Amino acid sequence: MSTVAKSPGRLVVVGQGFVGLPIAMRAVEVGFDVVGVDVDVVRVWSLRDGRSYVEDVTDDELKRALSSGRYRPTDDYADVEGFDAAIITVPTPLRDSSPDLSFIEAATSSIAQHVRPGVTVVLESTTYPGTTEELVVPLLEKGSGLSAGQDFLVGYSPERIDPGNTRWRFANTPKVVSGVDSRSLAAVRRLYDRLVEQTVPVTTPKEAELAKLLENTFRHVNIALVNELAVFAHQLGVDIWEAIDAATTKPFGFMRFTPGPGVGGHCLPVDPTYLSWRVRRDLKRDFRFVSLANDVNDHMPDYVVQRLGASLNRMRKPVNDSTVLLLGLAYKPNTGDIRESPALRITELLTEQGANVQAVDSHVEPHRCPSTVKLVELSCQVVRDADAVVLLTDHDDVDYTLVQRNATAILDTRRRLSGANVEYL
Repeated sequence: MSTVAKSPGRLVVVGQGFVGLPIAMRAVEVGFDVVGVDVDVVRVWSLRDGRSYVEDVTDDELKRALSSGRYRPTDDYADVEGFDAAIITVPTPLRDSSPDLSFIEAATSSIAQHVRPGVTVVLESTTYPGTTEELVVPLLEKGSGLSAGQDFLVGYSPERIDPGNTRWRFANTPKVVSGVDSRSLAAVRRLYDRLVEQTVPVTTPKEAELAKLLENTFRHVNIALVNELAVFAHQLGVDIWEAIDAATTKPFGFMRFTPGPGVGGHCLPVDPTYLSWRVRRDLKRDFRFVSLANDVNDHMPDYVVQRLGASLNRMRKPVNDSTVLLLGLAYKPNTGDIRESPALRITELLTEQGANVQAVDSHVEPHRCPSTVKLVELSCQVVRDADAVVLLTDHDDVDYTLVQRNATAILDTRRRLSGANVEYL
């Protein structure tokens, strides 16, 4: 880590979810006074009580931050008054297949009212190239009456949080940083040099914004490739998992990706579409790789339900009035992030066909679960009562031996189980 001047001491982190909360905890750890803002009142209450809903942040870590007196969770922007730096980590979902930047707009406009000369504002939310300079800067200038680059400093640093990853965490993952001018870049770099082990400066926010989209588009396209291969391999009577294992032995020119029930979280179902939307709007071209990957990955939940229906039919049971037990609702193992999870679409499709849908997931916040699914505790009786079990998210805290011994039929989309009653995607 480079030697730098002391960074600002009062830091605001807007958004206390899977990105913002780990940043807030790290900032408290290195000496910042942190105000964590979130519009979800239930989450703010939980934080104040020392209860973390983010697996990467333990209750003990949260309680230490609270007891230090340097962490204040709030839903009131009045509490950010007097900040030195602000990091915006709000969601950027899709609405009708177009970018929805309303959360960025609301957060930026609220922060702008408290901007004063010398402060630094950084956007971390994933978005299309140009957002920082074309949207965030004008909103900050309008709300503050000041000029970016001259009176206050603005930059972009794409989030690289990987929920549940115990090897690469916020502090030791290289951080791409940028600014709207050289002074802004220097200020943004000073800020993150306090927070992470390595910063990677790029010339403008546009390059930083594109870098994030490139990272996730790469994954999205390759997952789509192996998902489509999985569908065809099953129809051809080929074991896709054995083929992937064999290919993985090649020490060069191959990277392992595995099939699943679809893609979820904020990144893969959303981020590549931000890039294709910008290309389509400005260049009047179709980003064909993204369009094809979207088509494949978006239809994997339909394929899961189709395979489940075929399995039930072999047992002479219709989907209608069958009890289906889903193992995992979150989009990835050992996290509670349910955003854009393929489990949501699978639940919707099964409910439309008349199934009674139950789910086991100790990580997901109950108030964020769909009303059409009943959360249950895993037990022998729950598994026995289910006509079929579908493994969607392979959390480590599930007793898979219990499941395998008591289930009538299992559709395993993650290749976690084995046995005569198990069918792979």
